[in-house]
Amino acid sequence: MKIKISQISSDFKTVVTGLFEGSKTISDCGVLQGKQIIDNIKQFSNFNGSFGEFFSVTSSEGKNVIVAGLGKKDEWNESKGLSIGGKIYCELSRLKVKQAAVLVEDNEEILANVAYGAFLRSFKFDKYKTKKDEKITEVEEITVLTKNEQLSSAEKLFERLKQEGEGIFLARSFVTEPPNILYPESYADRIKDELTKLGLEIEVLDKKYMEKENMGALLGVSQGSSKEPKLVIIKWNGGDKEQKPIAFVGKGITFDTGGVSLKPSRGMESMKYDMAGSAAVVGVMHALAGRKAKVNAIGVVALAENAIGGNAQRPSDVVTSMSGQTIEVLNTDAEGRLILADALWYTQKRFAPKFMIDLATLTGAIVVALGNNEYAGLFSNNDELANHLIDAGNEVNEKLWRFPMNEAYDKIIDSPIADVQNIAPAGSGGDSIMAAQFLQRFVNDTCWAHLDIAGSAWHEKGTDISPRGAVGFGVRLLNKLVEKYYEGKP
Repeated sequence: MKIKISQISSDFKTVVTGLFEGSKTISDCGVLQGKQIIDNIKQFSNFNGSFGEFFSVTSSEGKNVIVAGLGKKDEWNESKGLSIGGKIYCELSRLKVKQAAVLVEDNEEILANVAYGAFLRSFKFDKYKTKKDEKITEVEEITVLTKNEQLSSAEKLFERLKQEGEGIFLARSFVTEPPNILYPESYADRIKDELTKLGLEIEVLDKKYMEKENMGALLGVSQGSSKEPKLVIIKWNGGDKEQKPIAFVGKGITFDTGGVSLKPSRGMESMKYDMAGSAAVVGVMHALAGRKAKVNAIGVVALAENAIGGNAQRPSDVVTSMSGQTIEVLNTDAEGRLILADALWYTQKRFAPKFMIDLATLTGAIVVALGNNEYAGLFSNNDELANHLIDAGNEVNEKLWRFPMNEAYDKIIDSPIADVQNIAPAGSGGDSIMAAQFLQRFVNDTCWAHLDIAGSAWHEKGTDISPRGAVGFGVRLLNKLVEKYYEGKP
């Protein structure tokens, strides 16, 4: 679908305009017969501009006018603009409108976000459908109209936002792909194909390299699968040479059976999105490169398939990680923390970053603690980084809730026969905290944060700006974090 920003014009058959709650005027910049539309609303409906509600009417000029409720004017902001843009897209789709103009009088930031919200909601993944649904009319083009003096800045803002959106779309596409198509080798190839054209440097490390570097934790997870693991390094050099890089690390289990600690069959199909953390890392690196961010950034994604086979890892196996620490594997379904253990150690050892942030669909316990979708779990060894993440998350509505970490929790995962065990003893509780404590043993005092996105990476009902399925959670959050706190700074 095409979305553009253009100067105000009356040359559109279908126009979407806005009404603030309780207002007696619509935002039409004089293009429409606003008073007549308000009179029609009062005569035929109790519509009063509540946020996200719609009313359709035909104007005296024969235009199809769709009035969107904008809610309370004193609550109107860029985030609301984003949401209303997504809602407008859905309403046009419901009404089977192919082309429309959007006329919501406001500043260029909000206008750009209205266009961006429609863009984000337009994502579709139908590449494997062989027949088109004739009942569905696709929205082909949305034009957001603005005053001529705002046009240039609104266009530039939208193009900047769209670069982030392209990263989100890439992340959503990867998460949605079936596991017979997207497995470690093919995923690494796709990352290379998609990102090198943006000027990102890609390095793919294979099983032989992992064996040489003693990455026993990552190798142990993958040993039951015919698909060999990969470690992909993505580099963006947009800052000064002396600037220390920031690093994002992603869990990329392309399918998770649970291994010998087999998951229940019901719902196992959703385990294709156990690589959503890695997709978010790929997406944010795409966004940074797309908008030429003035920052040095490293993305590291650990890719493996947790399968069942004659050589699959067994509960009670002991493996040696790249750090030299030994791990007693008590549950093969707690595999994400194992691959991250080697990925985090590798990242801090090779790149000495300013900080590391890992993203992972790590624990079902985070869903129990926070519920689905509203918040992701945050764990960190640094208050400043944690606060910056929370602020950035609130700003883009990808919210985080911080959990405690301390030595008392850490002692619980001491192993009687190895340095650490990958799960806590039965009945200990706090599974998400225990997983974070495990990861902290492999960051070597580097400033670090862990985001458990198990409840927010996939949305069964969809949101204002995302259809049902993969959300791309984390891309907007991390892009905002970089832009607000770290871009262009030493």
